[in-house]
Amino acid sequence: MNIILLGPPGAGKGTQASRLVEERGMVQLSTGDILRAAVKEGTEVGKMADEIMKAGKFFPDELMAQILGEHMDKLDPETGIIFDGYPRTARQAELLDELMAARGRTLDHVIELAVDEDALVERITGRFTCAKCGEGYHDRFKQPKVETVCDVCGSTEFKRRPDDNAETVRTRMAEYRAKTAPILPIYEERGLVSRVDGMADIAEVTESIEKILK
Repeated sequence: MNIILLGPPGAGKGTQASRLVEERGMVQLSTGDILRAAVKEGTEVGKMADEIMKAGKFFPDELMAQILGEHMDKLDPETGIIFDGYPRTARQAELLDELMAARGRTLDHVIELAVDEDALVERITGRFTCAKCGEGYHDRFKQPKVETVCDVCGSTEFKRRPDDNAETVRTRMAEYRAKTAPILPIYEERGLVSRVDGMADIAEVTESIEKILK
């Protein structure tokens, strides 16, 4: 089973991908995670990615496809893949087709987590994490059981991402609509697209995705 998870930042793609990895033994390939890891490790690709991102430019599609292909080659042919954050453009969708075909794989589903922009802004701007273990919390939806104390590790230090603000979220939504949403017709023509209410409870979203995959 090979799938694409689509949705703007904060829609819950990472959470749902993690559940699929745990429950189905799939592998999540997130272009963002791959590039950040390469930058941290100081690889040649990482150095190149760091320079490109610092310059505010986009990573070349062909190079990103090459890196994805290398990661795919390390996987057992029977291992399902979750593509998270890729493809984002029509050209990337084309390259992914080539990557899959070259490895005898097929794309089974494209699942979009549909969201309400105003509700998404509230979801993202209210989230924070434990600085020690990374457990996630929210000002409204998930407060620690004991105020200022992490439920998991007992730490009293928490942090928020600096880009978790309303202006940034709305900018990302606009970018998603402009650059990513247009690839949906490509997959709709193939009958691969399904939509899930990304604003529903996490467990409900998981259940909806499972129904699609079954």
